[in-house]
Amino acid sequence: MTDNTRHAERSFWDFTGREIPAFSGAPSTRYYFECEKRLFEEYLPDLHRKRILKTDLWDEAKNSRILRWVAEQGAEVYGIDISVEILQEALSAFQHHPRFIVSDVRSIGFPSNYFDYLYSMGTVEHSPQYFTALEECFRVLKKGGRGIIGVPNKLDPFLRPVFVALLSKVGLYAYGYELSFSMREFSGMLEQIGFRVIGKTGILFMPGLIRMADLYLYCHMRWATALTAPLIAPFAFLYRRFPRLRRHGYLIACVVEKP
Repeated sequence: MTDNTRHAERSFWDFTGREIPAFSGAPSTRYYFECEKRLFEEYLPDLHRKRILKTDLWDEAKNSRILRWVAEQGAEVYGIDISVEILQEALSAFQHHPRFIVSDVRSIGFPSNYFDYLYSMGTVEHSPQYFTALEECFRVLKKGGRGIIGVPNKLDPFLRPVFVALLSKVGLYAYGYELSFSMREFSGMLEQIGFRVIGKTGILFMPGLIRMADLYLYCHMRWATALTAPLIAPFAFLYRRFPRLRRHGYLIACVVEKP
């Protein structure tokens, strides 16, 4: 990857960070946070004094702000982002100064075997060099360390990848380049890198169109989310009640260990 390409990507995410307002209070984001919190409680339950890396800071700037909750559980939180704009906005979500740096997930600016835990949800798919990014996740995790790595679900029953492709073709998808994967191919890729896959799950079982509509209304007509909240509630109930549905969320996730 050339320096010009890296600069263009950084400029894109700086622009996106400036243009898109925060939507942490939207009904679908509250559901998003519930899903992420459940992931930590089930798969990374002992956070006290653990060193954890998050591979982008979009959530902390705009979305669920899950890393703030992780810090409240006593973890030492670290984060990277390619965008200065997003990193600076993420910092405002914390009372105490976290360990955030400007860095690319394809070349993580921390030493090898450094982190007890790693959390990467919706990061690596934004680059053609996603395999390199996953290798970097493996490198910085301690031996015996555990991670949760998630990507868009190619087999989403609500066809979100199709809508993303259509929106991208007409220039209306705000998040740029994005790939999706099936659970089988993604878990196989992680095992090829050297991870041991110990769990398969997912988050945000709901139609992507409802999520998009909810965020639009929250940002532009906040009162109108009274219409989307009742549409989200049944999917949140199903997610809680039937764990098997979680693997059909629009983000799939593998729980991994570094042998």
